[in-house]
Amino acid sequence: MDPNHLFIGGRWVQTSGDRVINVASASTGDHLGAVPDGSQGDIDRAVGAARAAFDAPTGWASWGPERRAAAMLRLADALDARKEATSAAVSAQNGMPITVARSFEGVVPSALLRYYAGLADSTASEELRTGLPRGTTLVRREPAGVVAAIMTWNFPQTIAFFKVAPALAAGCAAVLKPAPETVLDSVLLAGAVKEAGFPDGVINIVPGGRDTGAYLVPHPGVDKVSFTGSTRAGRQVAAACAELLRPVTLELGGGSAAVVLDDADLAAHAEQFFLASLLNNGQACYASARILAPRSRYREVVEFCTAMARDAVVGDALDPGTRIGPLVSERHRERVLGYIKTGRNEGARLTTGGGRPRGLDRGWFVEPTVFADVDNASTIAQEEIFGPVLTVTPYDGEDEAVRLASDSPYGLAGTVWTTDLDHGAQVARRLRTGTIGLNGYLPDLTSPYGGRKASGLGSELGPEGLHAYQQFQSIYHP
Repeated sequence: MDPNHLFIGGRWVQTSGDRVINVASASTGDHLGAVPDGSQGDIDRAVGAARAAFDAPTGWASWGPERRAAAMLRLADALDARKEATSAAVSAQNGMPITVARSFEGVVPSALLRYYAGLADSTASEELRTGLPRGTTLVRREPAGVVAAIMTWNFPQTIAFFKVAPALAAGCAAVLKPAPETVLDSVLLAGAVKEAGFPDGVINIVPGGRDTGAYLVPHPGVDKVSFTGSTRAGRQVAAACAELLRPVTLELGGGSAAVVLDDADLAAHAEQFFLASLLNNGQACYASARILAPRSRYREVVEFCTAMARDAVVGDALDPGTRIGPLVSERHRERVLGYIKTGRNEGARLTTGGGRPRGLDRGWFVEPTVFADVDNASTIAQEEIFGPVLTVTPYDGEDEAVRLASDSPYGLAGTVWTTDLDHGAQVARRLRTGTIGLNGYLPDLTSPYGGRKASGLGSELGPEGLHAYQQFQSIYHP
């Protein structure tokens, strides 16, 4: 890693600041590497490079869809060539089990590039409409401009390409700000961008913390902001964009519920239940961490969740046998342990876990933890813990289940577990949330992914994700 240079304008340039981001292994605490901590001067140069790439008469925005798609496919190939190194880098930094990293961080970015390359090539940029009451109008889709893409650390490359892939397809240029916890993988991304032969300045990467993002969001050279992170930070981003009347997409926190119906066969879907609730050590915004169980089967569901958590192998994130790795940082571990203490203090019944695992004295580990008899109004049910902690709450009748599932400040995701999929879909339609899974959950790359309430604004993925990076012009003729 080079702590002196940043990828700006298609080349590695000397940083204008003197701060450095040092990255430690989540599994051991050992030093992994260092990169520059982006300064305001670095942001100015990156936005300037993106602005020049976008505004140039023969620049990226002027390229036809086929030519842009070809470049995106080259980038997909370059990322595929680095997928094992990228997966290992992410896993070492944030504690994501390597098997998960290979399935997400090593696969999703190139899949999204190929999907949006095809979408760009098949979506008409102009449409002629018959006007009312008379005339005709030519409706044009134009790229939004320079995009500030601000990512969080839990799925750094996947989330980056939720933004970058549709932005590129639309013809936008971008400044990426990776989170300071996961910056080493962005060095590999820069190498792939260089190899793919993108015009200088189309993709620029400036890692940094909150102050770097706070300078980037209202920058006068930015036309559109896409932010993934906490709800608190998202409100600050939204306020800055509202003041400027700047378009913004926000993918924020979650507190999703798993509604277990009377007829659910959890044993038949045990792996999907684990992935929906504890994937990436619970560090997933869409995790169904609130388990709602019918009172008639409550003890059985508690025992199922307890056994699932207790039996999950905890260990080094780079070990293929690990199911639950460490959390991203010591600070985050202490935050999660604080929520576990709060759950105990509020009267919830601990059935397994509750502390740091024995024999793992290095790294930022927390035992997979389950609380039973949880009041849905309690802190651990209403706030996002973002760790390997599940709560189980009983309900009487489906109406109460729907009420409890929707009784949350968040509305990003959720799951319904049943042997009757038609009935499960009916229950899902009643929930106030943006996405829902039946007997499992994963964001579908071809369908809109976005939250309601405190979970965000706008949608990513699918054709709707492309529309977020476009603006419209209507040319009327009477």
